[in-house]
Amino acid sequence: MPHNVEAEQQLIGAILTNNEIFDRVSSIVKAEHFFEPVHKRIFEITAARIQKNALASPVTIKAFMDDDAGLKELGGAAYLARIAGAAIASYAARDYAQMIYDLAVRRDLIQLGRDIAAKAATVDISSEPKEQIIEAEQALYKMGEQGVAERGFQSFLRAATEAVNVANAAYQRDGGLSGISTGLDDLDKKLGGLHPSDLLILAGRPSMGKTSLATNIAYNIAKVYKRGLRPDGTEGAINGGAVGFFSLEMSADQLATRILSEAAEVPSEQIRRGTLSQDELRRFIEAAKTLENCPLYIDDTPALPISQVAARARRLKRTHGLDVLVIDYLQLLRGSSKESRVQEVSEITQGLKAIAKELMIPVIALSQLSRAVESREDKRPQLSDLRESGSIEQDADSVMFVFREEYYAEREKPSDDKLDEMAKWQERMERLHGRAEVIIGKQRHGPIGTVNLSFDGQFTRFGNLVQSWQEGANDY
Repeated sequence: MPHNVEAEQQLIGAILTNNEIFDRVSSIVKAEHFFEPVHKRIFEITAARIQKNALASPVTIKAFMDDDAGLKELGGAAYLARIAGAAIASYAARDYAQMIYDLAVRRDLIQLGRDIAAKAATVDISSEPKEQIIEAEQALYKMGEQGVAERGFQSFLRAATEAVNVANAAYQRDGGLSGISTGLDDLDKKLGGLHPSDLLILAGRPSMGKTSLATNIAYNIAKVYKRGLRPDGTEGAINGGAVGFFSLEMSADQLATRILSEAAEVPSEQIRRGTLSQDELRRFIEAAKTLENCPLYIDDTPALPISQVAARARRLKRTHGLDVLVIDYLQLLRGSSKESRVQEVSEITQGLKAIAKELMIPVIALSQLSRAVESREDKRPQLSDLRESGSIEQDADSVMFVFREEYYAEREKPSDDKLDEMAKWQERMERLHGRAEVIIGKQRHGPIGTVNLSFDGQFTRFGNLVQSWQEGANDY
């Protein structure tokens, strides 16, 4: 098995000589990464002493290892003194630590490969090949998560430099946005676009259009995707982005139908019924051909655990790239907590926020609202209407509500014999028709308020609302 005993001796010797070196390597290497069992035990005791602000030296460590058979074989206390005296390269401690960690990972990979081979060779009715593949993937992802160096403190200069780079990117970009554009101008102005590491909650009652708005945003981002060299010298999306869409409620083909309905301007109910004209069918097929290379990836696996969402998002980022992640919807995910639903939702929202920070992407999670909205005179939702609201409201960077007053007005239609009431109702319906609101109830980086959008029900499409002062502007 790959190992380097000399590197282990040099690192332990350097730490025993100068305890401050431990702070430089503790985020890289742990006791379990050492190949030699005696070195593993020495490092454990050394780490425990230093973390208690006690001195770790050959003399103090000797007292804890008098009965260690492995150390006696190597020469006992004299071995500790020898490796401390031979440690002449304390400046290279981080390099030695990285080497020890890398060799430990190689050994783990070899062992994992052997375990996979052994399990595959054993034909067992209770262990299906598909399950073995999932287990192997999970083990690899778990291994990939380990050893990620802790970020720790960074100087204000470095943080300020990053802030200036973000502001400069916004200035250089045509739309003046520091984040990814949603394709909806008024929403972009309020949010400043979608920002990396942000968790955005998009909530609403059933039939308000949560999924429609999410698919609209996903499609708007994916269709303008352009790859190139970024200002920081890395290669990636310079416009739009690759979108991952976890559709836990609708199947992938239903979601694709919605997106194609919007792109081809063909009513979605006609697509379902098959009552398309020849021209509409031609437009639908042309839209499908145009979007076949669109970087929009859909996963419609139901009842996914949050750990699987994280693993699949990492895989998508590694294989195809990932700039925005959409979850439809939050309450259909599963957590590991069995104590209460509130704790489970808390675990899910914390997991989604962790994905956003780890992959440095915006995560848009849809959420249902409680029935409390229906019992109020004013049906506009508010933060307290979020189901299990505490954790969702707390972990989210932005909380937005989709609201269409037209939906409620339709259900308040008076009887035909009440002419005055009918006239008022018709007037109200004309005023509300094709209009929707996105109410921003919380935003860490900007103002709260309401964004007015247009809504076309037959194409399930949200768009920019033309204001009264803008009407006729295109005539000049």
